[in-house]
Amino acid sequence: MSSTQKNTVKVDLGGREVSVPQGGLYDRYRMNPDLDEIARDPRVPSVEFFRQLPKVKVDSPIGSTLTPNFYYKISTARLTMLAPSRAIRSRLPEELSPLEIMPGLGLVSVMFFRYDVCDIDFYTEATVGIAVKPARHGKLGFFDLVTGLKNEHLDAYVLSLPVSSDIAQVRGHDGYGFPKWVTELDVDINDLRTTARVANDAGGVDLSLLANTPPQKAYPSGQRVGSLTSYTKINGGWHSTLNQTNVLNAGTTRSTRDVKLQLGEGRMSDDLRSLQPKRTIQFDVMTEGQAALHMPVPTSVPSRNK
Repeated sequence: MSSTQKNTVKVDLGGREVSVPQGGLYDRYRMNPDLDEIARDPRVPSVEFFRQLPKVKVDSPIGSTLTPNFYYKISTARLTMLAPSRAIRSRLPEELSPLEIMPGLGLVSVMFFRYDVCDIDFYTEATVGIAVKPARHGKLGFFDLVTGLKNEHLDAYVLSLPVSSDIAQVRGHDGYGFPKWVTELDVDINDLRTTARVANDAGGVDLSLLANTPPQKAYPSGQRVGSLTSYTKINGGWHSTLNQTNVLNAGTTRSTRDVKLQLGEGRMSDDLRSLQPKRTIQFDVMTEGQAALHMPVPTSVPSRNK
C-alpha cells in the first residue's frame, strides 16, 4: 500500500474482509450509486450510458451484490499478437477453441487498464488473454473475425489478471473465477504516451509497456459500444462474463515500431512466453471510455469432440 493511501474501512465480501478507501464510492454506495452525484465529479465525462443499465441484485460467491459494476472513467491499451495455434491450445481448456485468422495461427493479447472512477474505487489491471471462438457459435465467417479485430465484440479466455487493489482481487477471483492476484501495477495513458509496469513478487519487472499513443478519435456516448465475453469456471461449471465498453476517445495503429513491450520475470511474462507470440499486429488505445461489467452467468460450453 502507498504511504499516501487514504484512511480505509473494512468490508465483508462473502466472508472475506477487505479494505476500501474511507469515503470512496464503495464505502458510500455499496454498488448502488447516486448517478447525479457521480456526474458532478469533474473526471467523469457523463453518466448517460449508465442510466439505461438498471442494476439488479444477485446472489454470488461474494454474497449478495448489485450488477453490473459501473466504471465511469477508464483508459485502456491493448496489444494484439499472432501466435501458433498449437501453443495456444496447450493453454486452453479442452472445451474452448482458439479464434484463428488462418489455419495454425491464432490471436493473443496483452491489455492494461486504468480505472479512475468506478463503483469499487480506483485500481489498475493487466491481462494476458487468448481470443477464442464463441462457445455457442458454429463456424466463424470472415465477418466475425473482422468485427473481432475491430475491438467491437470479442470472446476471450484469460490466463493472468493482476490487479492493484484487494477488493478487485477478491471480487474478480472469488466472484468471477478470474486468475487475479494483487501486485504493484502502474498504468498511465494520455494523448501522447502510454506506459505500464507490472511488478513481480520480488519488486522487479514482470511486464512493462512504453509506447506512443495512437491518434485519438472522439465518439459521442453510446455511438460505439463494444463487448468482451470472458469464459471462466466457477465451482466446476462454465460461466460467461460480459463487459460492455462505451468508447469515447480511442485510436488504433498497425505500426508498432514505437511500441516497446518488455518481458521480465513473473506470472504474466511466463504466460505470454508460453503462447510463443510471433509479432504484434495491432495496438489499440482508449484514452477515455466507460464500462459496465456484469456478474458471470452459467453458460453451456460444448465438449470438443476430438
